[in-house]
Amino acid sequence: MKILGIGNDIIEIYRIQEAIEKNSKLEKRVYTEKEIEYANSNRKYEVLAGRFAAKEAISKAFGTGIRGFKLTDIEILNDELGKPYVNLYGKLKEKYLGYNIMVTISHNKSNAISTAIISCE
Repeated sequence: MKILGIGNDIIEIYRIQEAIEKNSKLEKRVYTEKEIEYANSNRKYEVLAGRFAAKEAISKAFGTGIRGFKLTDIEILNDELGKPYVNLYGKLKEKYLGYNIMVTISHNKSNAISTAIISCE
């Protein structure tokens, strides 16, 4: 297995909450419908902050930051056991087809953190 990149990110949950409450359009610019649906059923702002941190961590693992794609091109969902997994869309899906993107998300009362590893065979 070859590691393409590793990234991590941490964010204060209140910053996501304030930004979304201030600008109602922001939520749909950053998150997919499935992510919003999941967040609305589970500790909304903690979940959204964790997803944001994961998207940032993945963009850092790409080595590009958030350039040349939209944040909604990265979707973070959970499997039946709660483990997060990544779906890519648009140019990212084409570019990283066949790559494995692993992500972990944690949070406490005030912060959300995520680490991402991108690998290939």
